Amino acid sequence: MADPTADRGIRTTPADRGIRAALHRRLARHPRAAALADRLTPRSVRARTTLAACLSVAVVLGTASAAVAVLLHANLERTVEAGAREQAQAVARLAEDGRLPGLLPLDHGTDFIQVVDANGAVVAASQNLTGHPSIAPTGHRDGHTTFDLRTLGDQHHQRVTTITTATPAGPVTVHVGASLRTVDAAEDLTTAAFAALSTVLLITVGVLTWRATGRALRPVEAIRAEVAAIGDRDLDRRVPEPRSDDEIARLAGTMNAMLERLEAAGTRQRRFIADASHELRSPLTVLRTQLEVALAHPDHEVRADLVAGALEDTERLQALAADLLLLARLDAAGRDRPAEAVDLAELVHTTVAARGTGAHPVAVHTDRAVTVVGNRLWLGRLLTNLLDNAHRHARHRVTVRLGTDRATGHAILDVANDGPTIEPADRERIFERFTRLDDARSRDDGGAGLGLPIARDIAAIHGGSLAVLAAPGPTTFRTRLPADPDHSADSAHPVS
Repeated sequence: MADPTADRGIRTTPADRGIRAALHRRLARHPRAAALADRLTPRSVRARTTLAACLSVAVVLGTASAAVAVLLHANLERTVEAGAREQAQAVARLAEDGRLPGLLPLDHGTDFIQVVDANGAVVAASQNLTGHPSIAPTGHRDGHTTFDLRTLGDQHHQRVTTITTATPAGPVTVHVGASLRTVDAAEDLTTAAFAALSTVLLITVGVLTWRATGRALRPVEAIRAEVAAIGDRDLDRRVPEPRSDDEIARLAGTMNAMLERLEAAGTRQRRFIADASHELRSPLTVLRTQLEVALAHPDHEVRADLVAGALEDTERLQALAADLLLLARLDAAGRDRPAEAVDLAELVHTTVAARGTGAHPVAVHTDRAVTVVGNRLWLGRLLTNLLDNAHRHARHRVTVRLGTDRATGHAILDVANDGPTIEPADRERIFERFTRLDDARSRDDGGAGLGLPIARDIAAIHGGSLAVLAAPGPTTFRTRLPADPDHSADSAHPVS
């Protein structure tokens, strides 16, 4: 039988599910009973907590009450038996001394006394048994001998103590009966008191638990209601945070922090879409204008120049689309690090050699293997973007230095150029998407502003970082990547 709470969004513990499964197995043959049991199951945390508290207190109270009642009953019975035995011993001493009177007085709370000889004849008795035959045993119960007490006129709940002793006239048996009415009355009174006290205590516990749980869950309900009301365009809203420093307050703080991250991500996404649309619209407009003019212009030479310009804009659009696609892939990759061993030293030499001499010579300083775990194509793209940026701004030379940080075991890749320094306020801004500084506004020279953001994203995916050093001297972009200790050798150029 399926769990009816499975489609209602109710969270249950393994114990709850086990109990529910056992109940449904028992009630599988009785659908109406199963439906009734399901309706009676508490739905809310508040009701379940109150019920659990009441059941726990009821079990403790029931166990304690039963233990106290048993101990009280046993103690009262021992007191009654002790009084009856003392009375029986006193009568036995009188019989031993031959001073046994025919009418025996009652004492120590006893109900009757009867002394019989070896033949069963009554030798002496208390006034209420005068003229009655001897009482006869009828069996055993609870470790005690039972007697037929119908001679007393009604049924009494009594404990009979028997002592046999020798007298000058022969052995006699002394029967002393002690009433247990006081024991029963005390037990009934105690049971009633415990029942009344337990009822009051259970009601008190239930009310207090219900109110305390409701008060504790009120902020949770407020958080739930606020989160339910937040849409994709209302990410600036925040859930209320209680003033208390407890789990619920920390939950509210965590929820607000998550909403802040979602809002920032949404803002970045909208800004990225707007910037990408702007970057695509401008070259598309220029490209369309060139094609329209080329189509209408009668001069073949001018038309060829316009088509060549359109081809350049098309290549620029193709590069921009490739960058946007790579950014989308990097965002989708998240923090899933690739697992390929990459020799950075070999990658640096290969990448620099493939670019040729270019406008500025590139000095490479590395001669030992520095291996990281990552994606070779992405790491090559990171180095290429840093080299493009360095060549764009360098005056005379570009320097690439690869080493290791002995303290942390990270691979350190520095790409430096002797161009203009970057202002401290711009050292983080240049890593924002579509950001171009004032001296790099030209799309021909400054690119689309995606090279450095792509490089930083690639470093982050590989568990590393990319930043501009604040030290004086050449402008240096430092990439830190976790090195593979199983393959990397100590670099000849350690970097501090």
